[in-house]
Amino acid sequence: MQRKVIRYSMQIAMLRQLLALSLINEHEFHVLKNKTMRDYDIQSDLTS
Repeated sequence: MQRKVIRYSMQIAMLRQLLALSLINEHEFHVLKNKTMRDYDIQSDLTS
């Protein structure tokens, strides 16, 4: 489970970098974040 959370965190960090560099927009970020949450079976996001 811990590895799953670490991998999820890495994925979200990369998405945030793409957003910061304007390579994706807010809508794309949220769509990808929600898909990533489903893929890694994360139920809630406390960083929002």
